[in-house]
Amino acid sequence: MALATALFWERDDVPGAEHVLSGDGFVRGTMLTAAPVPFVCRYQVLTDPGGVTARAEVSTEGAGWTRTVRLELAAGRWRVTGSEQGDLDAALVEAGHARAGQPGCADPDLLYGAFDVDLAGSALFTALPIRRLGLRGAEPGVSHRISVALVLVPSLEVVQGDQIYTPLGGDRVRFASETFSADLEYDADGFVVDYPGLARRVTASA
Repeated sequence: MALATALFWERDDVPGAEHVLSGDGFVRGTMLTAAPVPFVCRYQVLTDPGGVTARAEVSTEGAGWTRTVRLELAAGRWRVTGSEQGDLDAALVEAGHARAGQPGCADPDLLYGAFDVDLAGSALFTALPIRRLGLRGAEPGVSHRISVALVLVPSLEVVQGDQIYTPLGGDRVRFASETFSADLEYDADGFVVDYPGLARRVTASA
């Protein structure tokens, strides 16, 4: 059995870090973040042989609260279930932030056509469409527009998101969403090395 690949990123936008173990058809990771309130986020993603996300499980935990969400894709449709213990809203309001949405998705049919899950604030999840579509080293300048099931943190509310990936040649791909754009650098396995404005990879020799 092949050993899992271990990856580690430091956040550039807020105090935080992310650690990931990646193997054949799965990724498992942990994010530690200090904003908007201090919390830990744990996730696991399973993909099918074509790189399509089959299941994703995410949990967040802070002082006095925990939330979980599970997304499962079958026959092109998503099933989304969420739960909460404690009161995240109380922690957010005390810190001067707006209340959060509820964990899960009110209408999973809005996610129809999405084959990837994205997790807000994570450096890992752009690897899923990059690897599924074979975009690293692909023909430069040809844009690929996709729909994703976007999991917001720390609320774990799931919304539909539109993203555009444009290979720039070599190891660089331009990522764009409705509110953000950046030129990302990837390694030979399709994992981001430098995500300007969000995170950068840290290695033992760094």
